[in-house]
Amino acid sequence: MQDVFAYIISLGAAVMMPIIFSILGLLLGIKPGKAVLSGLYVGVGFVGLSIITALLTSSLGPGLNNVVEIYDLKLKVFDMGWPAAASVAYNTAVGALIIPVCLGVNIVLLLLRFTKTVNIDLWNYWHFAFIGAIVYFASGNLYLGFFAAIICYIITLVMADLTAKKFQNFYDNMDGISIPQPFCQGMVPFAIVINKVLDKIPGFDKLYIDAEGMKKKFGLLGEPLFLGIVIGAGVGVFARYDFSHFFSLSTFGSVKSVGGASFMDNLPYILGLGIKMGAVMELIPRITRLFIEGLMPISDATRKIIAKKFQGKIDLNIGMTPALVIGHPTTLVVSLLLIPVTLLMAVFLPGNEFLPLASLAGMFYLFPLVLPITNGNVVKSFIVGLVVLVVGLYFVTDLAPSFTLAARDVYAATGDSAVNIPEGFQGGALDFASSIFTWIIFHATHTLGYIGEGILVLITLVMLWYNRRIILKEHNDSKLNDLKDK
Repeated sequence: MQDVFAYIISLGAAVMMPIIFSILGLLLGIKPGKAVLSGLYVGVGFVGLSIITALLTSSLGPGLNNVVEIYDLKLKVFDMGWPAAASVAYNTAVGALIIPVCLGVNIVLLLLRFTKTVNIDLWNYWHFAFIGAIVYFASGNLYLGFFAAIICYIITLVMADLTAKKFQNFYDNMDGISIPQPFCQGMVPFAIVINKVLDKIPGFDKLYIDAEGMKKKFGLLGEPLFLGIVIGAGVGVFARYDFSHFFSLSTFGSVKSVGGASFMDNLPYILGLGIKMGAVMELIPRITRLFIEGLMPISDATRKIIAKKFQGKIDLNIGMTPALVIGHPTTLVVSLLLIPVTLLMAVFLPGNEFLPLASLAGMFYLFPLVLPITNGNVVKSFIVGLVVLVVGLYFVTDLAPSFTLAARDVYAATGDSAVNIPEGFQGGALDFASSIFTWIIFHATHTLGYIGEGILVLITLVMLWYNRRIILKEHNDSKLNDLKDK
């Protein structure tokens, strides 16, 4: 069984998702042609996103590596990016069975009315397997690994229910959709608290600026495309020139060109990097439309069949990938602004040992559930992202030993280059390793032992009870409204 799932996962999202969603579409009664086309659109969407993120990392990566060398930045946790985290997740005993186990849990919770989300975002089940895998390798206990993964899954389903209305009201064409992805849901507690704190600051409400407002107020400077070009070119300048002596008393104003190249020699690289970053900002929204086009027929068919099965007893949500909405202008603007800020924080934060490079491509996934809380406010969203990333850098640093242990074991077993950590470094990834869910569940199960596990069970049961009350209340209110209409 483990070998079968490992082979399926090795196909990658671009191949695995079209097959899964085409089969799912047929099972849901969608016409064969439309089912296959829906699956293919999802696959093309994954390919498109892979190309765009590869463009981001291949263009930005070497430049950022040059910055690391020029300024002699010594941080010992190497950024492996999300492919390494996914490989660690799925190439373990936990990952091999995570999809059928979690689907079974989802069905039970639906029948008992503890959730109303049907999580069909199967590829992102690796997030649950990831927390299970690092707990498993740290503790040596496979059952504890499954416990951590299932607890994370249940908490995420409840959070998906609780955030669904705000999500659906904020984004266009997202009726009946929720986001059961733990990395995104982990941002919600930060967003709620920070948003409330900012609202209490006198005059802060006057700083409301959304992406459209930026375009109107700042014109060309407010366009995500132009911001991408400016920041990309800025990184290019720092990758080609050494400013470390600029403020030195002995060499004030001295800026050295790396390799002695002239300004004209460096200009094509600087402008080229700017154009590529601008292209990333412009193309991501276009690619996400393919996901919407492919997933909507599946979503609609799933909702109709399950609603018929439950005879209207539950107003169901279909759990989908956050890739559906990462093309929102505010997400693009804030993500782009946070890239250079995150790099500076990583260098100067005391105690941090992680320098994010490969993980920066996942920056867009921070905000799908933050924007509905901040109402798309660029300033608020930026502050939320800043706080989350500061905390996240420390989480990654703290979990690096366990991540490294799991990655080395997987590399020894599979030879997967994605998890090959360079000599002298530990491994880390901003993707999910920086999530508050991962950090709390890991330490509750591994560090605190039975006490922590008991606390996790109690928290999970309370969340399930609370969510069930809301579901039943919504159902009763709906029945009363129906009676009034009659």
